[in-house]
Amino acid sequence: MYKIGDMAVYPTQGVGVIEAIESKEFAGEKHDFYVLRIVDGDMTIMVPVGNARQVGMRTLIDKDGVALVYDVLEEEQENGRKVASWSRRQREYNDKIKSGDLMEVAQVLRELYHIKEDKELSYGEKKVLELARKLLVKEIAFAEGAEEEAVIQRVEDILIN
Repeated sequence: MYKIGDMAVYPTQGVGVIEAIESKEFAGEKHDFYVLRIVDGDMTIMVPVGNARQVGMRTLIDKDGVALVYDVLEEEQENGRKVASWSRRQREYNDKIKSGDLMEVAQVLRELYHIKEDKELSYGEKKVLELARKLLVKEIAFAEGAEEEAVIQRVEDILIN
């Protein structure tokens, strides 16, 4: 159960703040909703309290989680892995991002950076890379209490070597 003022992560949208917990009536039944304001823009999402976990809403990662994310970014690309078609990879990447699991978002980011070393990324690949980087950097910055620029620098130092 979240409280007003708590930070939470919503898959594909990123870090938000619980601004309110409201009750609404639908078809004669009362339901409670978290009002989650995404910190990276003007978006507000109403998440049913009873479905928060099912939709992937979760708390920010902790310091141990941040270390694990950096470990995932540092993993070497699997040698000999054949790069699947973009449509197959896009489905896989989108599923990982929608999972809300920051480790999976880190895997997407790492893989796209490795592909970028060998070829120019397509428009779609660039959009997925930007989304993965934004989600990862924003959450790590909040979790560590760090500036986003410092997190971006550390991520790029890891991935561009």
